Amino acid sequence: MTITQPDLSVFETLESEVRSYCRSWPTVFDRAQGSRMYDEDGHAYLDFFAGAGSLNYGHNNPVLKRALIDYLERDGVTHGLDMSTTAKRSFLESFQNLVLRPRDLPYKVMFPGPTGTNAVESALKLARKVKGRESIVSFTNAFHGMSLGSLAVTGNAFKRAGAGIPLVHGTPMPFDNYFDGQVPDFLWFERLLGDQGSGLNKPAAVIVETVQGEGGINVARVEWLRALAELCERQDMLLIVDDIQMGCGRTGAFFSFEEAGIVPDIVTVSKSISGYGLPMSLCLFKPELDIWEPGEHNGTFRGNNPAFVTAAAALQTYWSDGPAMEKQTRTRGEQVEQALISVTEENLADVKEYRGRGLVWGMEFHDKARAGRVAHRAFELGLLIETSGPEGEVVKLLPALTITPDELDEGLRTLARAVRETA
Repeated sequence: MTITQPDLSVFETLESEVRSYCRSWPTVFDRAQGSRMYDEDGHAYLDFFAGAGSLNYGHNNPVLKRALIDYLERDGVTHGLDMSTTAKRSFLESFQNLVLRPRDLPYKVMFPGPTGTNAVESALKLARKVKGRESIVSFTNAFHGMSLGSLAVTGNAFKRAGAGIPLVHGTPMPFDNYFDGQVPDFLWFERLLGDQGSGLNKPAAVIVETVQGEGGINVARVEWLRALAELCERQDMLLIVDDIQMGCGRTGAFFSFEEAGIVPDIVTVSKSISGYGLPMSLCLFKPELDIWEPGEHNGTFRGNNPAFVTAAAALQTYWSDGPAMEKQTRTRGEQVEQALISVTEENLADVKEYRGRGLVWGMEFHDKARAGRVAHRAFELGLLIETSGPEGEVVKLLPALTITPDELDEGLRTLARAVRETA
C-alpha cells in the first residue's frame, strides 16, 4: 500500500500529547463500514481492532444504523438522565427477554454513566456499601479503567502512575497461572485471609476479568474461575466480573463467565453493549444487593437514549435466535487459532505463545519489542491491530464478530506476512 503523507498538523499542534492510537496509525480516517476503515485518501484498512472491542457488530452496522436514524428523524429523546423513556423501556425489555431470562440470571440493571470505568466505579462503591468494608482484591495484570477507583484495582504500573496520588484500598493477587502452574490456586490468597497477622483487611469484593485484554490476553481457566467463586462465597466476599471488553459475545457466549457456570454477584458491561460504538454501560447485580438510595450514584449522561436504541436493535438482531451468534463466533475463533498455529510453527524461535477464546486472541513474542514492529508493519500492509500486555509484548486480535470468513482469512494472511517481514 502506497500512503501519501497525511496532514496531521492540527492534531499535533492543538491536541494533547496524551493521544496514543493515532501515533500507531498515522493517517486521517474518514469513513468506515463493516470490518473496513478508509482514510481520507481512500486507502482501505481491515480492522482487527473494532474500537477496542466497542464494535462487535462492525462499523456502521446497517440494521443498527437504520434504527438509530429512524429514532433521530422522529425526534426521539436524546438526553434523558434516568427518566423513563420508550427507548430505555425497549432496551430493558429486550435485555430481560433475550439475555437475562434465557440464562436464568436475576440481575437488576443500573445505568451508572456512559463508560466502562463508570460501571466499575459503581460496582466498587456498591460492594463497599453492601459489605461495610473498603478493601477490594484484584489480580496481577488487571485493567479496569482510568478513573481513580478503577486504577486502584488495575495492575499496569504506567497507567497507575498517571493518577498522581497513592492508589489505596486495593490489593493484587496472582491471576491464573501467574506462577506457571507451580503454586496451587489461591494458596497465597487463602493464607492471607486466614492469618490474623497478614495485614490484609477483610475484602468487600474481588474483581476479575475472565480474559485479561489489556493485560496480554491472559485466559483464566474455568476451573480457576469456579474455585474463585467458591472462595468468595466461603469468605463472604462479593464476586465482581468485569465483562466490559469480553462481554457481549466476544468470547462466544453473551457473558464471558457463562462457560464456567458461575453467577457473579456484580457484572460490569460496556463497550459493545450499545452495538454501534455509542457510549453506554451497565452495572448488573443480584437483587438483594440493590440497597442504593435514590440518586446516591448518578451521572448526567447515564441516559444516552440513542445508545439504548442501537443496543435493543443489536440484541433483537443477533441474540434472538438462541446459540447462533455464539456458534458463529466459536467457528471464527477456530479459524483464527488454526492460523496462529501456522504462524507459530513458521516462527518457532520467535513466538513464545498464542492464546485466546472466541474472537479475542493474542500472540506473544520472546522479543518484547517485536509485537510493536509487527503491528506497525501490519498497518503498512492495511491491517489495524494493537498490542497489549505490560510491556506491549503481545499482538492483540479483536476483529468484529460479524467479520466474514474471507475477511478474517485476509487479515490473518496479512498478520503472517507482517510477522515474517519483521523477523
